[in-house]
Amino acid sequence: MKYLRTSSTLAAVAVTGFFSILPASAQATRTWVSGVGDDANPCSRTAPCKTFAGAISKTAVSGEINCLDPGGFGGVTITKSITISCEIGSAGVLVSGTNAIIVNDAGSGTPGTAVVMLKGLDIEGLGTGLNGILFSSGASLHVEDCVIRGFKSAAAGNGNGIKIATGANTQTSVLRTTLYNNGTGANGNGMVVVPTAGTINVRLEKVYAVRNTTGLAVAANQQVIADSSNFTGNSVAGVAADPSASISLNNAVVSGNITGIVAAGGSTVRLSNSDIAFNNTGISGATTSFGNNRIYPNVGTTPTQGAASSDHGQL
Repeated sequence: MKYLRTSSTLAAVAVTGFFSILPASAQATRTWVSGVGDDANPCSRTAPCKTFAGAISKTAVSGEINCLDPGGFGGVTITKSITISCEIGSAGVLVSGTNAIIVNDAGSGTPGTAVVMLKGLDIEGLGTGLNGILFSSGASLHVEDCVIRGFKSAAAGNGNGIKIATGANTQTSVLRTTLYNNGTGANGNGMVVVPTAGTINVRLEKVYAVRNTTGLAVAANQQVIADSSNFTGNSVAGVAADPSASISLNNAVVSGNITGIVAAGGSTVRLSNSDIAFNNTGISGATTSFGNNRIYPNVGTTPTQGAASSDHGQL
C-alpha cells in the first residue's frame, strides 16, 4: 500500500508539471464575442469577450472570431491572418473620429502576408469617422455581407467606407456589401483604391455604393473589376478613374449621380451590359463599350461614345 501511495503521488506531480509548462497565453483557433461579454474572459463560447480588440489577442494566427449575439464590438487593428465572421443579428462597429478596422501587418514578423476576411459587420462612422476599413499592409482582404456608412471626415485622404492603401501585389475582394453615406463635400468615397506603390487588383461583386461623395474612385495604374454592382446617388461621381487606371464594369447600374462615370484622359473604362441612367452627366471622358450597354436620359451633356461602340445609339 505504501508503494501504491508513492506511485500516485509521483503521477500527480508529473501531471502537475506537464500543465505548468503550457504557455499561459495560449491562443485559441476560434474565439467568441458577445454583447454581454467581458474582455477579461478567455473568449470561449461559454465565457466570451466584449470586443474584437479583446478577442484578437486571444485568437491564433489564421483563427476566427465569431459573434454569439448582437452587440457593439468596437474598432480593431488586425496585424495577422484572421477571420471575423458575424452573421447573427447586428455585429456593430461604431467609431467617432478614427478608423474602424485597420488591416496592417507591417510591424509583424512576417509583413505583407496577412490574409483577412471580414464578414457580416455593420460599420458606422457616426459622421466623423476616418475610414470604415483601412487596408494598409497585408496579402489579401476579403469583405463580405457588410454595411459601411457614416465615414464623413473632411480630413484629406479620409472619409471613405473602404480605403485600399497597400503596397504592390495585394488582392482585395468585396462581395454583397453596401457603402452608404460616406465622404463630405468633394472629399471621401464609398471605396477608394490608392496604393502606395505598384499595381494591385480589386474585385467587386454585388456592391452597392449609394449616396457617397464618389462611389468608387481608382488611382492611376490600378485595376478594378466590378460585376453586378450599383453606383447610385453619389454627389460627385458614381465611378471615377484617374489617368492610367483600368476599370471594368459588367452588369452595373450607374444612376442618379452628378456624373455617372469620370474617365480621365489615359484611363481605360470598359462597359459591358450596363445601364447609365438619370445622371446630370452620363459619362465624362472616353470609355470602351462591348456594344450591349444602355444609355437612358442624362440631364447634362451627352455621354461620350467609346471607340468600340457599335450598338445603334447605345453605348
